[in-house]
Amino acid sequence: MQRTDVIKRTIAEVVEDRRKQLSPGQVFVDAFAEGGFDTRVDYDVTITDSLTSSRRKPRYPSRNMLKVVDLSRDPQEFYWHESPARPGDPAVDGADLRREAANHFHRSPIPPLHTTKAWVQVPDGLWDDPTSFAEFINYRLVVRLATAENVTILRGEGGLLTMPDIARLTDPGPFGSTILSACNEVEQNGSTADGLIINPADYYRLLGSGTLMRDVEENGVFIVRTRLVDPGTAIVGDFGHGALLFDAGRSMISFAEPPPGTFAEPGVALTAEIYERVVLNLPTCFFVVSL
Repeated sequence: MQRTDVIKRTIAEVVEDRRKQLSPGQVFVDAFAEGGFDTRVDYDVTITDSLTSSRRKPRYPSRNMLKVVDLSRDPQEFYWHESPARPGDPAVDGADLRREAANHFHRSPIPPLHTTKAWVQVPDGLWDDPTSFAEFINYRLVVRLATAENVTILRGEGGLLTMPDIARLTDPGPFGSTILSACNEVEQNGSTADGLIINPADYYRLLGSGTLMRDVEENGVFIVRTRLVDPGTAIVGDFGHGALLFDAGRSMISFAEPPPGTFAEPGVALTAEIYERVVLNLPTCFFVVSL
């Protein structure tokens, strides 16, 4: 079974499990009934992974591309990673055909996790309707947090687009597409490109001008559309084996005073936090391509 199918099957299983659990919004509303505007709820899960979309056409977040390591349940201190051959390295048998044979192996401590934070302003009096208040938390605050999480994974400090080890690819070569050229390069490095992160403007342009997007997905590449990748570029890589998302496995929602400039007008505000960081095991198997 192709990885795209495995991901979608896994997501379906997660959806079924989550139907049996209280949503983040319901948990907060229950606490609010006792604590009022002093309410703070600490969750023992990452709440961006606790809700599924009700859209008929899903749009998956970047976290769904990555193997998540929940450090609260599977604690570890170190992770392994590789780096390519260096100038002046001695010759390695077979490296002319198998580039990865000349790689260097490393053990590094898990870096400090980043705090991802989001804010929403609660419409006046919405808290008087527990059902609406819970839905607002679930589908505005948690959704805003998921957008902030995309920033952390892609553009923030330590995000994929800030990593100098990820090569840039601008030549489509004989394939007529930098996306396909990158897929080939990943395989020439001994892995398989199983993920593509692309701006919606480019996705729909390519979808409307040919079969590339459909062909790539049918070939087992999981596609994430997000505006946080600059138009005219995309990330291609082996997300299944070449990257990890270290996750604290906990979250927080509370009422709080927002920093100046957060909203256009004063009002009651909620904030939410999660804690995570992406790392690469195989940086040679990722490319930022120019489309």
